[in-house]
Amino acid sequence: MDEMEWIHRHPKAEDLRVGLISWAGTYLTFEACKNTVTATAKSLGRRQTWEILVSNEHETQAVVRLKSVQGLYLLCECDGTMCYGRPRTSHHGCFLLRFHRNSKWTLQCLISGRYLESNGKDVFCTSRVLSAYHMWTPRPALHVHVILYSPIHRCYARADPTMGRIWVDAAVPCLEECGFLLHFRDGCYHLETSTHHFLSHVDRLFSQPSSQTAFHMQVRPGGLVALCDGEGGMLYPQGTHLLLGLGCNPVRGEEWFILQHCPTWVRLRSKTRRFISVIYDDEVRAASERLTPMSLFQFECDSESPTVQLRSANGYCLAQRRHRAVMADGHPLESDTFFRMHWNCGRIILQSCRGRFLGIAPNGLLMANATLPGPNEEFGILFANRPFLVLRGRYGYVGSSSGHDLIQCNQDQPDRIHLLPCRQGIYHFQTQGGSFWSITSFGTFRPWGKFALNFCIELQGSNLLTVLAPNGFYMRADQSGTLLADSEDITKECIWEF
Repeated sequence: MDEMEWIHRHPKAEDLRVGLISWAGTYLTFEACKNTVTATAKSLGRRQTWEILVSNEHETQAVVRLKSVQGLYLLCECDGTMCYGRPRTSHHGCFLLRFHRNSKWTLQCLISGRYLESNGKDVFCTSRVLSAYHMWTPRPALHVHVILYSPIHRCYARADPTMGRIWVDAAVPCLEECGFLLHFRDGCYHLETSTHHFLSHVDRLFSQPSSQTAFHMQVRPGGLVALCDGEGGMLYPQGTHLLLGLGCNPVRGEEWFILQHCPTWVRLRSKTRRFISVIYDDEVRAASERLTPMSLFQFECDSESPTVQLRSANGYCLAQRRHRAVMADGHPLESDTFFRMHWNCGRIILQSCRGRFLGIAPNGLLMANATLPGPNEEFGILFANRPFLVLRGRYGYVGSSSGHDLIQCNQDQPDRIHLLPCRQGIYHFQTQGGSFWSITSFGTFRPWGKFALNFCIELQGSNLLTVLAPNGFYMRADQSGTLLADSEDITKECIWEF
């Protein structure tokens, strides 16, 4: 069977949301209890996140509506006050969004012609004369672990730590080098590689963020972004090898990238510790103790249902076929490519849509044979493109704070959690400084432990997971801001975006 061309998936709706920062550095905020909109928040959270719904777009402007994560729209009333609700007419809640060269946005009410502005606290539409008070800085609200896809070159950005460069040449984003952390500090962005180096204005990576690693970002609805240095230079692929660097002459829009959440790639191991791999074009078997590119699978899962699709680097999904064989020749819309997942202490059990469980036959082939799962139907699962985790919960990112000795779950800037695999599905959590996570008798965590503890990770979606802590309880986000491990059941506060 011929190899399918890797098809880039469009960003999910949650990856397209933005926060809007006023001239005063505060965020446009949905105030649920007051039926109003303010600009007082200092950080980006759920109430500061907006979906941009486009009805008509041109090169420098678009007609849009702003929708909150609660499903209500930003509305301008006749007296210039702002509220939220459902539009009453076809133009109610519509704004003319203009993209400015300084990476700012302005939003002009389509009915009144007045601009959305803030005084640093309240938000209103009263002036038709454009000024600096009407400028809003868009900040992508997606998780900070991202990939960059060039629609012009149809390739992904890839860091090369040996040469200290970033190339736009990866056809499939299955390597950890394709993932980047997008840090937002003081109105600028810093792009960090998986080896903790930073893209700079010159042709090399830096070990620390600085003014030379700070970029401005132009944002367009639909996930398109462009990075620039603020002095006329744009980042785009250059030369025959598509080196990502600053220049002044991008052609055909090659400075634009699609910004997306970094996908999850995994490797599966049988009870004999052999990797599940695609061989002979589409045959799937537990073939080798050595990891190859054909042993990697993209883990794609709808968080609303416990089913998963495993997409191989050949572009096809695993699917159950005749005689209960599992082949790597499925298309994403086929029902036979969906497998129900069950978990047992960090090991995954896969059940086909026809009810049988996947296991390894005596000849090594992956088959859907068993009516009841046993050790042969349990697979070890490990991350293939994530040497670390960045966790985001209902109240913010997991990280340390100078004002607390306990690990917090409401931070605007995350900490990296380095993963040290000790058994399949079981990891040690290590801090950036090299110490380990420790747990107290109250179920709270400290970042300076001397001994490694076991954390069990179970995937709940394409980029969602739960963590079973060493005390036997699920780790959850508490509204107080303290990270806790005290939940017997999986609740919404136990689900972590990574």
